[in-house]
Parts: sequence; structure tokens; C-alpha cells
Amino acid sequence: MRRTTDGRSWVFVHPRCARDRAEDLEEVHLMIEAGEADIALDELRWLLSGCSEFIAAHVLLGELARQAGDIPLARGHYGAGYQLGLQTLRRAKMPKPVLHSQAANRPFFEAGQGLAWALEKQGKPQMAEEVVAMLNELDPADPLQLRAMLDELRTEGKPIINLRGDFPK
Repeated sequence: MRRTTDGRSWVFVHPRCARDRAEDLEEVHLMIEAGEADIALDELRWLLSGCSEFIAAHVLLGELARQAGDIPLARGHYGAGYQLGLQTLRRAKMPKPVLHSQAANRPFFEAGQGLAWALEKQGKPQMAEEVVAMLNELDPADPLQLRAMLDELRTEGKPIINLRGDFPK
């Protein structure tokens, strides 16, 4: 972790192996857009074989598993990315704020978002709440609208009705 140049927040400093593979990750995005998920999976596995701390690769593997309907596998990949970020934060003594608006922080937040989604889908709402609480503690603005995501999953898209005091007299 390091302070931003303005000194107001913190950003992840990704390992050199992840920074060196950034162009490869862009190619993986192109493969996915072209419908070549199997090739993208192989490429992501290769990227992780040489850099297990590559959070963005874990996030993409989580997305591919999610699209394939494999929630346990998605949870595993999202969870791996989230845990890598959390370990980094703990080693740095939990500096705050860590803002989603900083590009280097986005893979961690995306991993956490995916993990919270998967946990909720697996019937583990307390664990999902813990992930969301941590992310919102780091960036209180909740830029990914994580609370709204959990509400949406829990209500299955049905509207939430306010039953307090809005009735005509």
C-alpha cells in the first residue's frame, strides 16, 4: 500500500508480476468479448501460474465461473482475490480510506463485490454482510452500491415498500 500523491487516500501496489502481465490481461478481455471463453480460461490460469497474487486475474476467473453458473467456483476465485487484498491491508495496518476511484484499487473492490454476491447466492448473508461492511469501511461512498446489490438479491427484484407514515389521513 502507498499513499496517493495528494496524500488523502491509499492505493494497492500490485506485485511486479501482476504489473508485467497487464497487457496479457487486456488480451484476455478481448478473448472474452470475442466469445473465446475457453482460451481466456487457459490464459488466465497461465497468468496465475506465474503470479498467484494477480487479483485482477482472479476476478476474471470469478466472472467466467459466474457466467457459467458455477457459484462455488466463482466464490473461490472472488474470495482468493479479496483475501489477497485483505492480507495486504492487514500488513499495512488497515490504512483508510482506500477508494474505488483509484484504478489500482478496483480489482480488490470487484473481488469483494463478486464474493459478496456469491456468498449471498449460497445462503450466507452474514458473511456477505461482513465483506460489504469491510468494503464500505474502506470507501464509505459505496461506489459499487453493494448494499443495494444485497437488497436486490434478497428481495429478488421485488420493490421494497415503506410502511411508515406515508398513508393518507
